[in-house]
Amino acid sequence: QVRLVESGGGMVQAGGSLRLSCAASGLTFNGSAMGWFRQAPGKDREFVAVVGWSGTTRYSGFAQGRFSISRDSAKNTVYLQMNGLKPEDTAVYYCAARHGEIASSLRRYNYWGPGTQVTVTS
Repeated sequence: QVRLVESGGGMVQAGGSLRLSCAASGLTFNGSAMGWFRQAPGKDREFVAVVGWSGTTRYSGFAQGRFSISRDSAKNTVYLQMNGLKPEDTAVYYCAARHGEIASSLRRYNYWGPGTQVTVTS
């Protein structure tokens, strides 16, 4: 059974940083692309970033230059380092996994974590 568990969320002031972690189990980690998505209240879930098994990355426009995704295959964990946070980054952040290559469409992801809340105050 695949399980994804996010951690590292919390409340931070604008301009601050957070690092989210997602621990995966029951998954062929090295054959999977690992992504981060977010959902703000009243909005659709949206793509943030993804890292492939080979290290290839892709970012959304709002994440480029501020966020950095990485993975540690020894720990079956993916990270999202978020710097320069803004109030509009407030959302529940979800970790997701899919077999194969990177993708930015949430419909292409097979597995999801329960999410972790990130709140950025002004």
